[in-house]
Amino acid sequence: MAKFESEMIRNIAVVGHGQTGKTSLTSALLYNTGMVNRFGKTEQGNTVTDFDEEEIEKKISISASVAYLIKDKYKVNLIDTPGFANFIWESRVALRAAETGLMIVSATEGVEVQSEKIFDSMTELGKPMILAINKMTKELANYETAFESIIESFGKNAIPVQLPIGNGNDFKGIIDLISKKAFQYDTEEKGTFKEIDIPADMADVVDSKREALIEKIAENDETLMEKYFEDGDLTAEEILKGLKAGILNRDVYPVLIIDALTNIGVAHLLDFVINYSPSILEVGEFDTLDGKVKPDPKGNIAGLIFKTISDPFTGKISILKIISGEFKPDTSYYNANKDTDERVGNLFFLQGKTQEPAGEVSTGDIVAMAKLKETQTGDTFTVKKEQVKFPEFKFPIPSISFAIEPKSRADENKISVSLHKIIEEDPTVRTDRDVQTKELVISGNGQLHVELVVNKLKKKYGVEVTMKPPKVPYLETIKKHTDIEVKYKKQSGGRGQYAHILIKMGPLPRGKGFEFTESIFGGSIPKNYIPAVEKGILESKDKGLLAGYPVVDFKVDLYDGGYHDVDSSDMAFKIAASKAYKKGLTDGKPTILEPVMMVEVVAPEEFMGDINGTLSGRRGKIQGMETKGKNTIIKAAVPMVEMLDFNPNLISITGGRGTYFMELDSYSEVPAHLQKRIIANAVAEGRVKEEEEE
Repeated sequence: MAKFESEMIRNIAVVGHGQTGKTSLTSALLYNTGMVNRFGKTEQGNTVTDFDEEEIEKKISISASVAYLIKDKYKVNLIDTPGFANFIWESRVALRAAETGLMIVSATEGVEVQSEKIFDSMTELGKPMILAINKMTKELANYETAFESIIESFGKNAIPVQLPIGNGNDFKGIIDLISKKAFQYDTEEKGTFKEIDIPADMADVVDSKREALIEKIAENDETLMEKYFEDGDLTAEEILKGLKAGILNRDVYPVLIIDALTNIGVAHLLDFVINYSPSILEVGEFDTLDGKVKPDPKGNIAGLIFKTISDPFTGKISILKIISGEFKPDTSYYNANKDTDERVGNLFFLQGKTQEPAGEVSTGDIVAMAKLKETQTGDTFTVKKEQVKFPEFKFPIPSISFAIEPKSRADENKISVSLHKIIEEDPTVRTDRDVQTKELVISGNGQLHVELVVNKLKKKYGVEVTMKPPKVPYLETIKKHTDIEVKYKKQSGGRGQYAHILIKMGPLPRGKGFEFTESIFGGSIPKNYIPAVEKGILESKDKGLLAGYPVVDFKVDLYDGGYHDVDSSDMAFKIAASKAYKKGLTDGKPTILEPVMMVEVVAPEEFMGDINGTLSGRRGKIQGMETKGKNTIIKAAVPMVEMLDFNPNLISITGGRGTYFMELDSYSEVPAHLQKRIIANAVAEGRVKEEEEE
């Protein structure tokens, strides 16, 4: 395939709340441009971008997927993203690789909670936004209500560039406010249209909305503003220039209208994206850890691996966004994160899961390569002599954990390799071996997320596991300052062991972890033994005395002690430190901390009383409530242990109309009566012995 010039490439992240029609729109765009020969539909399981077995079965997007289309010598790379809370991090990753976010809003629901979170990410990343109100043929579709929710959520930079002809079953076309022309689409999903007269009853509103659009375009450019005041209008060229600049600078969020399933308005949406969204050469410089990189096809290579796909048959596929330079097949490139050269073989473009030969690719394009040995998501490809490194991705902290157990010895032998491949593909999955119970613990962004990982283990890698109840990651800490002296002496013939230490041990503010200092004066302990003291405490703090959980938020100061010229050693001081640590825990009023989640529940207003009561009954503290369209959002801080069975409860209360999202907020002390239960469970599980409860 011929190389596409940078100015002819558009990278679009298709984003929005779940089930707003992102995948359907992607399917329509690919179909209209002849990239596929059939109009894929989610309910039929035949879309290009939802190709994973779980996506087809559940009829939702789980992972960001890349496709592309060609229109009038332009190449448009589409990144179709998930919109459900468990997988919303994929949208942020996609936005790092795109110059523009195409936000899809449902005409029946308006702006929903995950769209607002994505908008916050776009604002933080400085990404231009184009909006499309979708599902206009649905029975309850209401353009005005949907547009009002956009203004309420995203502000007055949002402005229509199109108006609908009809609503719901009567929706049949659009009026383009820029050209002041009306277009009627066919009703057979072909995406074809014809120009018609603007309906007479819409003439006045078209004039007023167009005037508002032109004013919005002109207000951010003094030259255009003067021209508009003088002439009362702008030329087509001035509108193009002004609107494109407004979108790039985030002064304008243009709002278009479509119905992806019936293919109405999609053709005009594509033309708008090509004409008004920026190429990589227009967005300015990209931040690196040490400065900035200017996109330049003739510059040194600089690219970001933003996505990894792992497949048991095709192996690992790494997807690269080229930010500078030209990328060639059969070439070695330097991975700045791994400090190694990677040999790249063939390059290919992705059409969902289909690989198409790419050849040489230029700045701004997205390209994939197979079977890289060291490279992972977030890595930078660059030139070693003048290397740059792009900021790594900030992945969410897992909000829930389960213990998993292989069903057979064969499964046990395969599980480590299989989980490694899954984590390469989804870095938000974490695994750990519980040091006390020896259980394999898997953590994710919600119960659905972990269940999908377990399903993937079985279906993709042939590994069957049993999920045990969620494990709550409790921690332990101390509440009191203590002063501890330990003298460790051992003599058993020959050289003995001797170490004498005095430490002060006390609590730190929540979230500060562990701090070690030394204030030795006069050489009472030689400097070379001090690291052994710190190491002894570091190795001991993974297990608390109450319930065997890691100990956090405490500090230790080594301030005095003694040694023996012959019998002292690193090992002696390490053992003394471990003993001092245990005594400090015992004397320091130990307590157990539990994770507290920030929970957002979205549901119709009539259910708020029951939801409020349920959250309060789960030791939740309501942080606030706000109304968004037909729904109300409750924010509450709730202990994680109380949220483990919340989902079926919410379904029961709302009849399936409520959704919730949660993320780790903080840790707080567990009430004393509940600590007794946690300690009893720890004894039963063998995490601690009976006598260690004191």
